[in-house]
Amino acid sequence: MINETFELCRRTVAVRGEENADFLLIQPMGDFEMKSFGTEYEHIKKCGRCIFAAFIIDNWNDELSPWQAKPVWGNEAFGGKAEDTLSFVTTELIPKLKEKYRLDDTVKIVIGGYSLAALFSLWAVYKCDIFYGAAAASPSVWFPNWIDFISQVHPHAEKIYLSLGKKEEKTKNQVMASVGDNIRKDRKSTRLNSSHSRIGYGGLCVKKKR
Repeated sequence: MINETFELCRRTVAVRGEENADFLLIQPMGDFEMKSFGTEYEHIKKCGRCIFAAFIIDNWNDELSPWQAKPVWGNEAFGGKAEDTLSFVTTELIPKLKEKYRLDDTVKIVIGGYSLAALFSLWAVYKCDIFYGAAAASPSVWFPNWIDFISQVHPHAEKIYLSLGKKEEKTKNQVMASVGDNIRKDRKSTRLNSSHSRIGYGGLCVKKKR
């Protein structure tokens, strides 16, 4: 049983899992989410042998936003530094995890998250082909120019999960209220409606191309 925390490139990384894992699940998290890290792993491990690695995000608006954008609520703008975060994941975190836990190239790497971390996860599978899948729970697909972005590119991941809470598109914030329409456009863009079968991801459902 793997249960440890370490520092990598001035980021805190928490890991739980089993040796000889078939899946490597990576998730950006805030400090406030770490209290549920163990519980989340307990759900995920029911699907098979896996290693679940979470790394701490200090500034969500900067580190997880794919490009700069004006504030949607409050006064905090989006810094557009997701490229740096993705570089950390692909060039530092994944190689470290594969070396540390003796994972070979057959391990299936899934990136996931909630809210803006979910948007980052979706964006990541459009940007590179290292990920086998993405699990995006309530992704912030209201993000400015997101639909323009996905209309010009295609995701590389074999499996993608999308979810949306019942009340999320009913907010009075007009930008955020677009989340429902946009996630439906995301489904159409990734062609999830007709050519995918299902597999489990914890309590989630990931869709697979046939």
